[in-house]
Amino acid sequence: MDNAETHHSAPARMAVVTGGNRGIGYAVAARLLQGGCDVVLVARDRQRGEAARVSLAGSGGTRVRLVVGDLSSVRRARAVAEALSETCPRIDVLVHNAGLWPSRRVLDEDGLEQAFVTNHLAPFLLNHELEPLLTASGARVVQVSAGLYVKGQADPERTPTGLDFHPMRTYADTKLCNLLLVPRYAERWKDAGVTINAVHPGVIRTGLGDRGGPLGYLLKAVKLLWKSPDVGARPVARLALDAEVAGLTGRYFHIEAEQPPAPVAADAALADRLWTQALELTGLERTPPPVRRDVT
Repeated sequence: MDNAETHHSAPARMAVVTGGNRGIGYAVAARLLQGGCDVVLVARDRQRGEAARVSLAGSGGTRVRLVVGDLSSVRRARAVAEALSETCPRIDVLVHNAGLWPSRRVLDEDGLEQAFVTNHLAPFLLNHELEPLLTASGARVVQVSAGLYVKGQADPERTPTGLDFHPMRTYADTKLCNLLLVPRYAERWKDAGVTINAVHPGVIRTGLGDRGGPLGYLLKAVKLLWKSPDVGARPVARLALDAEVAGLTGRYFHIEAEQPPAPVAADAALADRLWTQALELTGLERTPPPVRRDVT
């Protein structure tokens, strides 16, 4: 018998990136691969998602998987969660990058405005449905936010169905809804070793918010002056991987600088109301986050 010691390398960290087939999501996936992670891309278009998977796997030399799914309705978001649970033996990093900046009010099959679902309810649902995998690994959850949240007005009576829809402000409204719940998740997970932080990656040249017509051409011209997706990916990957931010949770970052949330995102009563509403709209059990009693 060979008595030589056999060394088994630790399994690679597994990272999930929603909206990972283009823009910041693709650039984040590339950086996570470079950081030693296996990556699962979530993309709603199979052909584009597969093209991104092949491109990343070829350049990174690490296994990349694809989950095809749409996050613009509760039913479809739940299907994505189920597919991720089947695909991922573990989740060490979850990056909520998928986002929607709509030019017109579109309601989903439940009568909910699609940006409200994509930007707010879908991350909420994924966090809950994937919680066993997140807590088992002590995962890092990173929410790609937007500095425009400061212009948002979250109205639980009107925003979910787009009664207050505006082609510019609805994006800010729904991003604000999402950001308001980050501290609630930090509280829920702080005894489980899971961290969650939000980051505005900067003004980045992506397809988000593209429009047709003269306004669309003008916007594309302006975007030529904006920074590349790779630049936007850096602060996201930092929160996902860097040791210097390990253990930080419930924080908001403007690029790499931590900032206190603006007063509009620090309304605890509104956050509680949005949390309860999100549980109802997603059909999740209404359970409060765990309460931590510090040992003195």
